[in-house]
Amino acid sequence: MRILVTGGAGFIGSNFVRMLASERPGWSIRVLDKLTYAGRRDNLADLESSGRLEFRVGDICDPAASGSAVDGCDVVVNFAAETHVDRSIDDPAAFVRTDVEGVRTLLEAFRASGGRLFLQISTDEVYGSVETGRSSEDDPLAPRSPYSASKAGGELLAMSFFHTWGVPVVVTRASNNYGPYQYPEKLVPLFVTNCFEGLPLPLYGDGLNRRDWLYVEDHCRALLAVVERATPGRIYNIGAGEEHTNLEVTGTILELTGADRSLVRMIDDRPGHDRRYALDISRISFDLGWSPSIRFEEGMARTVEWYRSNRAWWEEIKSGRFREYYMAMYADRLAAGKSVEADL
Repeated sequence: MRILVTGGAGFIGSNFVRMLASERPGWSIRVLDKLTYAGRRDNLADLESSGRLEFRVGDICDPAASGSAVDGCDVVVNFAAETHVDRSIDDPAAFVRTDVEGVRTLLEAFRASGGRLFLQISTDEVYGSVETGRSSEDDPLAPRSPYSASKAGGELLAMSFFHTWGVPVVVTRASNNYGPYQYPEKLVPLFVTNCFEGLPLPLYGDGLNRRDWLYVEDHCRALLAVVERATPGRIYNIGAGEEHTNLEVTGTILELTGADRSLVRMIDDRPGHDRRYALDISRISFDLGWSPSIRFEEGMARTVEWYRSNRAWWEEIKSGRFREYYMAMYADRLAAGKSVEADL
């Protein structure tokens, strides 16, 4: 098996590459990554230096880079994307470029190559806010942020290549991931590292927005099952069945880090903040025999321990340009924020 992992130096991508390197030793792995702010070549440095993978720096929006990277590969797994909702509110154009136009460019290259499978990684956010029940793969899409709209556009484009030209495409929609190597703009790594530094935890709104929290290792195992056993043209939800409010997640982080609840600051909510996501995962369970195995409590304990043991990794990030982003995003909100009053 010769596999191309785009965005392989990012959070989920690097975890997936590490799983492949460990559990599929006979596979040939190629990584293509633009190395934007959230992509770190260091995430895979040991595998690259050992010769276990081939690393290429390039943009999926560049036809030459995509064409060269896809050449000779049986499978393409596309993690390459702009992913942070807050950043999409500030700069929608960057999300449309990578998450839609980049997907088209990569699909064109894959179509010309005649590969076996193109796996487009998407998100549960394409369903929009789900007040009750669980979203199934046949439900209508109702994205409500520039990020989720761009991801919906990318996956619809991918499926159009399947229906129009028979390109072997599969789409997966995963719930909120957390775990090692996650860039600290997202809630879990931001709050964990802020706890270690004694910094405030900026919690949006009333903190009662609910998400299904999926440990990244479980997600990667689901994707491996898709690569090896899925039928082209299918869409699969990937979730953990672990619904928790942001307030509950914050409480868990405080407990695991030993930080004080006085760090929590309730700040103004972001525009269009979806209240709840939840996924029906019966299709992937029935078709591919996959189910999550890591409970929220175990996954969070592993995550906190990883950030505790890898301070150099995140301290370097937070001492760089991330600091400018953090201050622009949160300084005024924190100044106007209030200490938490709810029971954590």
